[in-house]
Amino acid sequence: MNKDAVILIVDDEKDHADALVEALEKQCAKATCAYNAAEAVELIESENFDLVITDLNLRSDINGIDILDRVKAKSITTPVILITAYATIDTCKQAIRRGAYDYLVKPIDVDQLRVMVSKALPPRGKAISVEDFVFDGVRSKSHSILSVFNVLRRVAPTNISVLIEGESGTGKELTARAIHNNSPRRTRPFRPLNCAGLSETLLESELFGHAKGAFTGADIERKGLFEVADKGTLFLDEIGDMPLTMQAKLLRVLDDGIVIPVGSNRPVKVDVRVISATNHNLAKLVEEKKFRQDLYFRIKGVSVTLPPLRSRPEDIPELFGYFLKQACEEVGRDIHRITEAAMAVLVSYDWPGNIRQLNHAVRTMVVMCDRDTLDVRDIPPEVHQVKQLSGKVAAAGAADLTGRPLNEVEKEHIRRTLRMTGGNRSEAAKILEIGERTLYRKIKE
Repeated sequence: MNKDAVILIVDDEKDHADALVEALEKQCAKATCAYNAAEAVELIESENFDLVITDLNLRSDINGIDILDRVKAKSITTPVILITAYATIDTCKQAIRRGAYDYLVKPIDVDQLRVMVSKALPPRGKAISVEDFVFDGVRSKSHSILSVFNVLRRVAPTNISVLIEGESGTGKELTARAIHNNSPRRTRPFRPLNCAGLSETLLESELFGHAKGAFTGADIERKGLFEVADKGTLFLDEIGDMPLTMQAKLLRVLDDGIVIPVGSNRPVKVDVRVISATNHNLAKLVEEKKFRQDLYFRIKGVSVTLPPLRSRPEDIPELFGYFLKQACEEVGRDIHRITEAAMAVLVSYDWPGNIRQLNHAVRTMVVMCDRDTLDVRDIPPEVHQVKQLSGKVAAAGAADLTGRPLNEVEKEHIRRTLRMTGGNRSEAAKILEIGERTLYRKIKE
C-alpha cells in the first residue's frame, strides 16, 4: 500500500468507520473520517484525497452515489470504493458505470479491504497522465493530438467503451494502454488481441476459452481473454476484420457480461472493459452490411481518431528525440545530435507508416551510424531518396519551363518525375503529392 496515500472514509456508523481507519492505518495509509454526508461534502471540496471509501446508504438526502459523483466532479481519477449492507446487482452496476472502482458488502472482511485498497491506489499516489503514457514524456504541439488527449483524460477513469480509429502505425494500442493505465482498472490485466487474420474458430477460442476436447488439439482446458482480463481491460485491435457471426457472439457477451467457453455449457461471469480499434471506416462498413450496427453502437461509447503523422510534422523533432534515446539505450550507442539538414528531411517526409515507421527509421539510423551525429546519409533510402528526387525534379524544371502554358509545365513535370523514379508510378505519385489514379489520368491526358 502507498505509505503517503490519504484516504477519506465516509460512514455514519462511527464505530464501523473507526474500525476501517484502524485497519488501514496499520498498513501506513493516512485515513480521515467523515461521520455524516455534510461533513464528507465539505472535506471533498476542501481537501485532496487519493482514495474515498463511502457507505452507499447514508442517513441523509445525500447517499453514496452522490458522494461518488462529487468526488468524480472534482478529480475524475480519484478511485471510490462503495460499502453496502444491501448489495444489489443493479445498484452496484450503476455505481461501476458512474466510475466507482469496486464495492464491498458488510460485514467487511479486513483482509479483502486491504487488498482492494492496495490495488485501487495508483503507484506513488498518482495516475500516469495520458499524454505522458502515450509518448512517455514527449509533449505534443499538435492541436489535433491535444484535443484527443483532452477526451482521453475524461474517458479513462470511467468504464465506458472506447473506439480508437486511425491509420496503421498511429499508436492505437499505446492509446488503449494509456486509457487502461489511467483507469481504476490499472492494477488489473490489460490484454490485447488483433482480430485481423484469425478464423472464427480461433477467435472464439481466444476470446472465450475452450473446454478440454472441445476440438482437435484442445488437450487441456484454456481460459479465454475475457476471463483472463477479468476486472481489467481487453483491447480488440482491427475489430473491423471480425467475421459477422463472431460479431454477434461478441455482442451477447458485452450485453450480458457472461462467456461460455467453446465445448462447455458452464457460464462464466466477467467484468471487462473493452477498448476497440480499427483502421477501417466502421460507419461505412455498417452501411455496406459488413459490420453489425448494434455492435458498432455498443463499442462506440466514445470514439477518438488519431491523426496521421503527416498532419502534425511539428511533433516529429520531439518524437525523434524520444526514439533516439530509446534506440541508443538498446544498442549501447552515444548519439545525441542530428544535423539541421537531416531533420529537415524527416520533417518534410509524409511518413505513410506513421509513428511506427519513424521509430523503425530512427533505430536503423542509430545502428548504421558510426559517428556521434546523425546526418542525411544515415536516413533510410525510402525516406531520403524520395525527398532527394523531389528536390532534383524541382531544380531541373525551374530553368526551362518559364513562359510555357500551365498544362505543358504540368505534363513535363510529371514526365521528369517518372524518369527520376525509373518509371515507378507509386513513387512518382508520392513525390508529386497526388494519388496514383490521378497520376494515371494525367498521363493519359
